[in-house]
Amino acid sequence: MNISTLGSTVRPYQSYVYAYPHKTAYRPLVERPALRELWAAEPKDALSLYLHIPFCEVRCGFCNLFTRIGAPEGLVTAYLDALERQAGAVREALGEEARFAAAAFGGGTPTFLEAAELERLCDIAEKGMGADLAAVPLSVEASPATATADRLAVLAGRGTTRLSLGVQSFVDAEARSAVRPQRRADVEAALGRIREAGIPVLNIDLIYGIDGQTEDTWRHSLDAALAWRPEELYLYPLYVRPLTGLGRKEAGEPEAEGDPEWDERRLRLYRAGRDQLLAHGYEQVSMRMFRAPGAPATGGEDHACQTDGMVGLGCGARSYTSALHYSFDYAVDMREIRGIVDDYVSRPAADFARAEHGRWMTGDEARRRHLLQSVLQAEGMAAAEYRARFGTDPAEDFPAELARFAGRGWLDPDAAPGRLRLSPEGLAHSDALGPELFSPAVRAAMAAYDLK
Repeated sequence: MNISTLGSTVRPYQSYVYAYPHKTAYRPLVERPALRELWAAEPKDALSLYLHIPFCEVRCGFCNLFTRIGAPEGLVTAYLDALERQAGAVREALGEEARFAAAAFGGGTPTFLEAAELERLCDIAEKGMGADLAAVPLSVEASPATATADRLAVLAGRGTTRLSLGVQSFVDAEARSAVRPQRRADVEAALGRIREAGIPVLNIDLIYGIDGQTEDTWRHSLDAALAWRPEELYLYPLYVRPLTGLGRKEAGEPEAEGDPEWDERRLRLYRAGRDQLLAHGYEQVSMRMFRAPGAPATGGEDHACQTDGMVGLGCGARSYTSALHYSFDYAVDMREIRGIVDDYVSRPAADFARAEHGRWMTGDEARRRHLLQSVLQAEGMAAAEYRARFGTDPAEDFPAELARFAGRGWLDPDAAPGRLRLSPEGLAHSDALGPELFSPAVRAAMAAYDLK
């Protein structure tokens, strides 16, 4: 039986599982547990630190991240003040024994901050939280317009090991179609500045499935990216989500989610991009991530942001303990986001010592999460590691799901004994496979969430 044909009977683009459970499964925590109690029994010798900056110069048409356009005078300073207050409260809750093994600045666009503000952000991570940015991997997200020489000099000087640049397309018409106003000349200039800054790992984000994009223009963007010899490349399928710029357009402009022709076009572009990068010697790490030969691992892997022991600061950041995932309220609508940001900057330090929104993690959810964050990686998962953690076998815990995946040709029959690994077609269908591992309770909570 033709695996490609079999796999394509399932909608391949359902949901990008970048975190499980998603924030739409979180709910207000009536008890508002104290962070000191939540973290008391957690291992704290190798924590991950994430600082969230909720500002962008523009909001791309496909973006449903927690970010607002611009910042009125004084708001960035007020936000950094609140971030500093939160850092003090969280650090006190963690205790002096807390140590950080990785750090990341995300958003939004962290480089929306000016150079002096980036210095202060780094000080909050180092002096406020105790993270040695020069000694641990530090990943920072940027846009071409904000990747200025002075900002990059700050980041390089403070130990940034990885800079991720959201390019999306080197074709100006495609960038406009995705409501990302930029010119290729400006993108190329930003890439030149990043290379001059000497940050060890450059990641370039590209998107396939943009309205008007063809296989030729897609290869053109890939060639343009490869000319910079990036250590990493991420290839993202375009999604049209509610409350985004593209989502507000009428159906068919661009194609609506679930359109079989659009699904097939995205799959075709994905395969073309994957094959082109593999031919250039890149290693496929996941459906989205490709790493150049010899490039160091710097904490930018897909599953890194899901690891237990992550401490998030900022109004859009998540934190993960083994028992509870928590954050502030979530929104996509710009007005709602502004309200949450305004609320965040007005809070006293005491407010940051408790968790307010989140989801308690049962044993079943922990198993699902471990399987998700492992099997969606190209290297797969050793069943022995799963057994060591949970005392059971994944085939015992998820017999129906794994049998279904095998029947579709999504599991690699040639994987080493004891290793659960996706086939190339399984990786191509990661955005269909992942959601099938969601628990009924999480599905119900996400469906009932009032997206705002």
